[in-house]
Amino acid sequence: MIHQLTAVDPRAKIGKNVTVEPFTTISSDVVIGSGTWIGSNVTIMDGARIGENCKIFPGTVISAIPQDLKFDGEDTQTIIGDNTTLRECVTVNRGTKALGFTKVGDNCLIMATSHVAHDCIIGNNVIIANGCGIAGHVEIGDFTVMGGLSAVQQFGKIGKHTMISGGSLIRKDIPPYIKVAREPISYAGINSVGLRRRGFTNDKIFEIQKIYRYIFQMKMNVSQAIEYIEKEMLPTMERDEIITFIQNSPRGIVKGYGSTKE
Repeated sequence: MIHQLTAVDPRAKIGKNVTVEPFTTISSDVVIGSGTWIGSNVTIMDGARIGENCKIFPGTVISAIPQDLKFDGEDTQTIIGDNTTLRECVTVNRGTKALGFTKVGDNCLIMATSHVAHDCIIGNNVIIANGCGIAGHVEIGDFTVMGGLSAVQQFGKIGKHTMISGGSLIRKDIPPYIKVAREPISYAGINSVGLRRRGFTNDKIFEIQKIYRYIFQMKMNVSQAIEYIEKEMLPTMERDEIITFIQNSPRGIVKGYGSTKE
């Protein structure tokens, strides 16, 4: 199932039932899981670790060295999880010594021409639409949906279950469970539709909504809102996750629409 017009290094470890279309190049230090399909004109370079049942479309480049002048040839990896699809001309660079790897999780869809830079960690079930640029050291949580032509500044953090409007420029961190839109990027409500699709109850959605009402819509700054939430609301996994995310965000989170609060 490997076309004769490919250049596959014999030292590469390729699983069962892998299809490799013509004019694809696979380097020596590569592992590819069973059932994966690799289209034509794909380049898979040293350090790639690709899971099972992935689909990699033409023009994609996986595990090229980082576009980082500090990179000095260190031995690093690019890890792609199971059942993940990389569409045409996606680029995923390998890590630097700072982290040692770049990782894309399971069941992800990264659409055409998007770029994932070095040392990024992308969770499971993430959808990144066409033409997105994700700078180095970015973390993206599970079930995030990122609209096309969006860009994330380096070291940015995006919480899980978020929905990001197309064309967004993300300079601040985005806490979990919310939607963001407009310019400059700002809070646009919680991602209630996505949460319902993933089995969140109405009570749980109301709890998350209440938390963000205190953070973004009351006459309190973020620190005061967190203090109030900890005092007035019982601990839950979602409450604590939101608080921890915000407290661990050195650059700060997005603001409410039209807000000047710090």
